[in-house]
Amino acid sequence: MLEIDTLRAGYDRTTVLHGVSVTVPKDGVAAVLGHNGAGKSTLLRAAVGLLKPAGGTVRLDGEDITRLAPHERVARGMAYVPQGQQSFPHLTTAENLQLVADGRLGVPPRRSGRGGGKGAVAEALDLFPVLRELSGRRAGLLSGGQRQQLALARALVTRPRLLLLDEPTEGIQPSVVAEIEETILALARRGGLSVLLVEQHVGFALRAARTYHVLEAGRVTSSGEGGSGAEQTVRAALSV
Repeated sequence: MLEIDTLRAGYDRTTVLHGVSVTVPKDGVAAVLGHNGAGKSTLLRAAVGLLKPAGGTVRLDGEDITRLAPHERVARGMAYVPQGQQSFPHLTTAENLQLVADGRLGVPPRRSGRGGGKGAVAEALDLFPVLRELSGRRAGLLSGGQRQQLALARALVTRPRLLLLDEPTEGIQPSVVAEIEETILALARRGGLSVLLVEQHVGFALRAARTYHVLEAGRVTSSGEGGSGAEQTVRAALSV
């Protein structure tokens, strides 16, 4: 699905990624783990086109998309949820979702599946029932956990083939963390969607992931198959 090969990227004259290679399996989850400053968010930003790489390639289903603009990657089926529970705070929950469904953010909506934009919004709300109850509330008045669920729902409204998640459980109350984790696991189980997951919670990341990669100072220091059996290996890699 997604192949990142020897990617080099950074900011100004500072190189953050030093030849990183990561593969996301089709209809599966690849987890990227590492301490703060390891380059995890930089990797996602380069993958989605928000950061121009200095070298290496990014391929989606075999197509070289390294030089494509972010909106062109979204049109090909990529969706990105950055850190920070981002939303339009003065718009309601429903309006936030409808903006994406209508393509008013400059990205033509993907119409695969039933019901077009309305159907995509309904599917997203089915995954996060609390948002249906809060559809008339302004996003700025939602809790952090509710805003994160809204950010995930907005990404899913585009009906992506590849979802990039940057610390989706960061700063969220434990009860909502469990809901978000279960939703991501359910998406992974049902197929039709690949996920590149950056996550600090090792246990959850490995439960969700078919494969994992540990980043340290912008380099992959450990890779392998996911699952609970890999937790000791990953924790050992992270403790170095």
